[in-house]
Amino acid sequence: MTAKGQCLCGKVKYQVTGSLGEVRYCHCLRCRQATGTAFSTNARIPEDQFELLEGADALTSYEMGPGIHRYFCATCGAPAFVKLDRDPGFIRPRIGALTGPVDVTLAAHVWVGSKADWHEIADDLPQYEEAKPR
Repeated sequence: MTAKGQCLCGKVKYQVTGSLGEVRYCHCLRCRQATGTAFSTNARIPEDQFELLEGADALTSYEMGPGIHRYFCATCGAPAFVKLDRDPGFIRPRIGALTGPVDVTLAAHVWVGSKADWHEIADDLPQYEEAKPR
């Protein structure tokens, strides 16, 4: 599988090759604040499956917590991916920014202990108070 992604304004473009593995919905406060939604939808893939095609000069980052780096477009603010210092060699692309057909396996809701009180999870996926063990 090859899926392309881009930011809202189109300056940052990238592609993901290979399997996205288990895709998780993250309900932690940081992800909610970063997206302005009830959760973020993320995969964890090896960094060599991610290729920045355009917009390296428009890509910027913010350390949203110790060792948690959120990368996004400096022009439109759209999120692209996250890197964790504690998980070298892996990247977490934001699945909502991928265009075209994307083959995903939805696996779990994580950090539901801090989910938005106004959001009700309405599916049968496993739920974890914090991070799902790998």
